[in-house]
Amino acid sequence: MASFKNIIDSENPVLIDFYADWCGPCKSMPPILSKLKEEWKDKVTIIKIDVDKNQALAQRLNVRNIPTLMIYKKNELVYRKAGVHTFNQLKNILDEHVSSE
Repeated sequence: MASFKNIIDSENPVLIDFYADWCGPCKSMPPILSKLKEEWKDKVTIIKIDVDKNQALAQRLNVRNIPTLMIYKKNELVYRKAGVHTFNQLKNILDEHVSSE
């Protein structure tokens, strides 16, 4: 996996889903993220990070609850919230951050 800094340095906004395989609420996010990926195509990069496999990163970013969603735009955190998000919530958040370029 590319380094976290390289990922968030992207010109495109990056939506990151911090999750764990054992997390029940986390299991509801993949279909929503897939639909977003279809709609936003190459305007937004969407990645999933398993907190169990990336404990140091999760700790450094203070991820205590999962799922936690973060959006970085040009290396700057512009959105962060724990909990399940609906498609419409994420679409509105992305509309705000992608269209403000």
